[in-house]
Amino acid sequence: MDIKARIRRRRDDDAQPQFIQRYEALSPAAHLDEPVGRGQLLEQLLDYFDPVFDGGLPPNGYLHGPVGSGKSAVITALLSHLRQLPAETREIIHTSTRVQTPSSPTFVYVDARSATSAFEFYRSVLNSLIDQSVPKHGVGTDSLRDQVHTQVQGTPGATICIDHVAESRSLDELTLIDLLASLPSNVSWLAVGRESPDQSQLTAYTGAEIGVSRYRRQVLVDILMKRASVGLARQGLNHDLARQVASWADGNAHNGLAVLFSAVDSAAAAGKDRLSKSDIDSAIESVPEPCVSLSAVLSLPANRQQVLRHLVNLSPDERESVDMATTALSTLDLSKSTIKRFLYEMAEAGVIKRVQTKGERQKGRPPSRVVPQFPSYVFQRLYDLRRRE
Repeated sequence: MDIKARIRRRRDDDAQPQFIQRYEALSPAAHLDEPVGRGQLLEQLLDYFDPVFDGGLPPNGYLHGPVGSGKSAVITALLSHLRQLPAETREIIHTSTRVQTPSSPTFVYVDARSATSAFEFYRSVLNSLIDQSVPKHGVGTDSLRDQVHTQVQGTPGATICIDHVAESRSLDELTLIDLLASLPSNVSWLAVGRESPDQSQLTAYTGAEIGVSRYRRQVLVDILMKRASVGLARQGLNHDLARQVASWADGNAHNGLAVLFSAVDSAAAAGKDRLSKSDIDSAIESVPEPCVSLSAVLSLPANRQQVLRHLVNLSPDERESVDMATTALSTLDLSKSTIKRFLYEMAEAGVIKRVQTKGERQKGRPPSRVVPQFPSYVFQRLYDLRRRE
């Protein structure tokens, strides 16, 4: 916590501040500006990006690690700083005593969860290269690719970081490889994913690999306490409860933060000013296993999110089958056929799960219950909070 935050809290003590100070600081779908406990990974990435400090490009690379291990948190925070380099004048002194001030490559971030087509991939890259927003319609994929080439031509180049590769809704690796091969020669890339290097086809085209493991338990405790210090009133979370969450989460920061968010929001609704063990226990029960990342759910198209938002409000009886869930959701401004298609699509992607209903065997496809594979309560609150902004 910074000094200004400490002073503000002291000043506001007499005003009896609310239990929840900042929802965003508690969200599993948000990252802090300064990630906690990943100093070694940060140094490895700085080693990888070292050529840019001399105006060059790093080799193609692959950053890998399990879900909830902080890959996105670190890479997005680092890129936010590296993007400032082209605007800075950095004197490089050579042995000839000559002083040069070369420009640096541009840094581009692409989220593969939203860039799910060639058009969206090029559009995302181009959006980072130019000041104005690139239109979503009225321009062709080839035109966007050509504009990317035009923008990079004659410059020190660009490094593109593609996050969340090889996930259920992302472009398949072979398609992504073709897209990366279509980029200008003065472009390098860093792919970020969960698969080990020997399972990824991308590593056939990389010159560097960086791995990260799950968070150690004490580091995850530190992450939870840091989030609580920013997002809650003082003493809202004690170390014993943080250790309980960290032990259960087993190195997965996303799941740990989902528990914290759920427990905090429920406690606030009950008028509490600090968390108790019962709040944590109930929150743990609300997180499914396996658990889909809330960032992935919140990156779905708006109409899919709308269906999910209403789905989590349905009773278990209303979700007893896909047909029953479709009927219960028919009040939405979508046709029944569209709603059913969305449900099957999201089941295929693992966002929801179809669990076969027990009972007498019948002809045809057996009915299956629709079960969300993400923290329903946390998604509901984050979805509603975003709509209020």
